[in-house]
Amino acid sequence: MHQRLVGKTGETASILGFGCMRLPVAGPDPSCIDEDLAIAMIRRAVDRGVTYLDTAWPYHGSGGFAEPGASEPMVGKALLGGYRNRVKVATKLPTWLVKTRADMNRILDMQLKRLQSAHIDFYLAHTLNARYWPAMQAADLAGFFEEARKDGRIRHVGFSFHDRFSVFQEIVEGYDWEFVQIQYNYLDREYQAGEAGLKSAAGKGMGVVIMEPLRGGFLINQMPEVLRARLAGARPDWSLADWALRWLWDQPEVSVVLSGMSSMEHVEENLGIACNAGPLTDGDKAAIEAVRGEFSRRIKVPCTACGYCLPCPRGVNIPRNFMMYNDYFLTDDATARGHIQYVYKHLVLEVDEMADRCLHCGECEAKCPQQLPVGDVMAEVSAVFCQ
Repeated sequence: MHQRLVGKTGETASILGFGCMRLPVAGPDPSCIDEDLAIAMIRRAVDRGVTYLDTAWPYHGSGGFAEPGASEPMVGKALLGGYRNRVKVATKLPTWLVKTRADMNRILDMQLKRLQSAHIDFYLAHTLNARYWPAMQAADLAGFFEEARKDGRIRHVGFSFHDRFSVFQEIVEGYDWEFVQIQYNYLDREYQAGEAGLKSAAGKGMGVVIMEPLRGGFLINQMPEVLRARLAGARPDWSLADWALRWLWDQPEVSVVLSGMSSMEHVEENLGIACNAGPLTDGDKAAIEAVRGEFSRRIKVPCTACGYCLPCPRGVNIPRNFMMYNDYFLTDDATARGHIQYVYKHLVLEVDEMADRCLHCGECEAKCPQQLPVGDVMAEVSAVFCQ
């Protein structure tokens, strides 16, 4: 499998990384990982050349993000018997649990025990954003990183990101990071850090690890039939995953693409794609642009998630409401739309952030660079999700 340099870390890693957030489970409880299958999947991937494994403190937890999940211990168990020396392990500091530098040291030591490892190759500050970045600076994240690198507990430091581009730039400039993990795919080129963040980070010599290359499965499971046919006509032998992964690997700024594999079939498919990846042709690129154009046509609100509309005086999360409203209309599948409604009501937004709390005061409309009629659209969002 092809290997790429991960920025200024000096390390190389497989272009396909194993994301251990969606390991197979043996029931409704996400913490009940199907141990035999998960270990077999991870080892199969490593045997075929995968050298980058990504996990985190809360993955496969059943008690929310405050409690440690089952993913880290499972990764540690899967890498026994000589597998640990064949891979680079990435895990993350749960920033939302940190108040002091002592918290960072305590959590890292717990993670090392959970992973049954003397060190962590790639250690990330998890989900840095406008809220957690100042808190981490105040808790002396830089001092903690230097201490942990000096004593050998971690080797390379980075952060994962979920916020707007301006915040990304602030964080990138705030520390000498070695790598970063961002959400990026051929549909979400302007979302969060986006393509601008990819170019910016790579331009500073940082490695870039990509998460959500399939947009949480959206680019496969919710692909409208007309768009499936468009891609199949261009490359009959490629799956929808082929298109999404190959598009990312065609960009030299991308170091590793994470795939959250939950079955052995996923492992085999992704391994096959990674082992045969090559440059896209002009025809391939044209097909993706056509599909992206149709997706864009279906997008109801041309919001770029710049965040200029925030803060809302009532606390409404305007960009997140618009994103989920767009997702709802991007699919023709009734089951998928029902799932998006459920996620909206129960998983993503706090009650005060929902569309039906909009006061229609117009304050956001005066600040919106896209001149969107936010109040009117928020009423439409409310009709879809809040009734």
